[in-house]
This record gives sequence, C-alpha cells and structure tokens, in this order.
Amino acid sequence: MNDDLPLARRDEIAYRLAQGQPVVAATLAVEFNVSEDAIRRDLRALAAEGRCRRVYGGALPITPASAPMAARMDEGREQKAALARAAIPLIQRGELLFLDSGSTNLALVDLLPEENDLTVATNAIDIAAAVLRRTDLQLIMIGGAVDPAVGGCVDATALQGVEQLNIDRCFIGACAISPKSGISAFGLADATFKRALLAASEHSVVLATNDKFTARAPHRVAAIKSIECVIVEHDLPRAEHAALSKAGPSILKAEPSISL
Repeated sequence: MNDDLPLARRDEIAYRLAQGQPVVAATLAVEFNVSEDAIRRDLRALAAEGRCRRVYGGALPITPASAPMAARMDEGREQKAALARAAIPLIQRGELLFLDSGSTNLALVDLLPEENDLTVATNAIDIAAAVLRRTDLQLIMIGGAVDPAVGGCVDATALQGVEQLNIDRCFIGACAISPKSGISAFGLADATFKRALLAASEHSVVLATNDKFTARAPHRVAAIKSIECVIVEHDLPRAEHAALSKAGPSILKAEPSISL
C-alpha cells in the first residue's frame, strides 16, 4: 500500500464531492492504491471541514438537503412557513402530533393553534426547545444519542421510544422525495427511525420544499403511496406535481410565501 501524497489525494476526492459525485471508500482505495483506512481518514477530515457527509461505505456531497439541520434552519424560511400554514387545517383538536427532525417541521411549531389541547412528540432538539416556549403545548421528547447531522435522536433508544406511542398525525422529514422511489433519508438509522414512526402513526404528512424533489438519498423509507398527504410549494413544476399525484398521496399546494 502507498500512502504518499495524502493531501493531493484528499484534494482530488474533495473535487469530486464538490462536483456532486458520491464516493465509495473501497473503490477509492483501489483507485489510489491505498488502504480503506487511509480513505476513511480522508473522508473524516473532509466531513470535519463541512465538505461532505459521511455515510456507510463512503461519503455524499453536501447539498442544501443534506447539510446539518443547524445549517438549514435559516434557509428558505418563507417557503417553509408557507408549507406549515398549509398543514395547519389538517390538525384536529386533541391530537398527538409527531414532528420528525427537520427544519421545515420546525416552522410548524409557532403556527400550531392555541387552546387546541395538542401534544407534540419529537426526536429533534430544536423542535423540542421551540415547543417548550409554548405554554399551551404538551411535549414528549424522544431521547437517545443525538446525531448532529439529523439534529435529533434516531438510535435504538429513540426507536424504542417511538414504538411505544399511539401517534395521531406524524409530520415526517424527507431528505429526498420522488414519485418513483418514494421518501428517502441520507442515514440508515434515520431511515429506520422514520419507518418506525410511520408504523406508529394513524396519519402521515410530508412538507416538501422543491429542492427535495431533486435531492437523492441512499436509504429508502417508504413508497410515496404510503404517505397520506404531501404538501408542496406553490411553484412545484407541473410535471412533478402530476407524477406525485398519480403515485397516490393527497397533494396540497401551499400559497406563495409572504415575501413573494
């Protein structure tokens, strides 16, 4: 094995990631004639610099959809708020809602109707903090080890916690959405958690910004027909809207955001 010129190798890997190419550690090890451990060190270093997202066996480019939640919270606030407003009429008095980790679901918290006897469960740190500021809402926090990229808990402890709930309506976070491949997630643990969340919920809703339709994620959560309602932006391309509608879920279109 030859571990010469690690910085040049790392720069080449970073260039591919910047071009939107996912990378596989085993393939890179053969190409550069180094150990997989050397490639994993490269990927850890690039992830620490915010230049990729580590996944099992390799790394994915950083896209708006795959950036850590803390980095996504300030992006597209108006569009996310418009999606959240469109979701409010679906919510019934006295429901147990689950707000899955995601910056779009965070926008729901401030809009939830007062005096509606709502309980909010979540696995997300930022969502739980926002719910705590609402004295009219009851909070159930699903705990476990916090995944910084997800912004919440998706480990075995979190999985066990959600399986004990009878959820009326879940708002599930989608890293990527497609009429053909359904709802997908970037992390295996996150995808497993989302599947358990869907199984524990009577109704399911996805708030989908337009970028989720061009994103690609490796771990499939569910077929699109398994989602009861998808709420989309007002300017989702007509072809995407038609394909999504044909795939099975109810489609709600948000009003244009206030800034438009």
